[in-house]
Amino acid sequence: MRFYLASLFVFPPGFRLRLFAICFVATNLPLLAYVGWGAATGRLALAGFLLLLLATAIGMAVALFGIGAMLAPLPVAQAAPAPLSGTGDDVIGTLLGSVNRAASAAEARMRELDLAAKEDLLTGVRNRRGFVADIGDFLPAERRGTIALIDLDRFKALNDRFGHDEGDRVLRDFAARLSSELRRGDLVARWGGEEFAVLFRGATEDEAARVLARVNQRLIDTPLIMLDGQALTCSAGICGFGGEALDDVLGCADKALFEAKQAGRNRIVRASGGVQPVLPRA
Repeated sequence: MRFYLASLFVFPPGFRLRLFAICFVATNLPLLAYVGWGAATGRLALAGFLLLLLATAIGMAVALFGIGAMLAPLPVAQAAPAPLSGTGDDVIGTLLGSVNRAASAAEARMRELDLAAKEDLLTGVRNRRGFVADIGDFLPAERRGTIALIDLDRFKALNDRFGHDEGDRVLRDFAARLSSELRRGDLVARWGGEEFAVLFRGATEDEAARVLARVNQRLIDTPLIMLDGQALTCSAGICGFGGEALDDVLGCADKALFEAKQAGRNRIVRASGGVQPVLPRA
């Protein structure tokens, strides 16, 4: 390490130039020794000098070529999009192995961070960012579908009465129950607080409304929790789309959800007009 640091000051700044300077000095030592001996003794022969000079030049060229070839994997590894394989057990192989391990670890960590940034830690479903990221690219190209925004009714009262731990348990159970009612291609996310968002791919508003009515009926038949003798229910606003911008569809669904809450909760409002009848309470 000390020699490497010293070479930064003694030899030219470029790494290959430093190698050239070192090789030049090292390979020309015999020639310099011969010239010094010849000058001291008066026995310097021109033919011998030229022969030694040629041999030195050839040796230096071979050394530089060999060193350049040995260092060739380094820029390849630096530019490679994926870890390299087939490295040896020498210094360069060890270095490349370390680079490969670091690259693999960094790639795995980036995947973990990307997943964590898009996943709601409490419920295990997508969060708002992940939902928008997943559907933002393909939504304009979808021929049809429906987005629903869902809000758990009287959730604040639940937290106030039973505490946030019980509220978190209800959120987790609701997310699992909602996910179980969806198809493989649909997408569910925790939109924020007690709100959830669902993408029903290829579904009409009526089809989405039937699914959410089934979810609400299950909440009544098998309550997640009881409040004042009544099962916890949810309200939803749904909006169909067919190539519109994502913000427009989400705004449409949010307006429908607001209407559902204003109309007395436990309702499903379709943006196209029409309110799912209030389900019977347990």
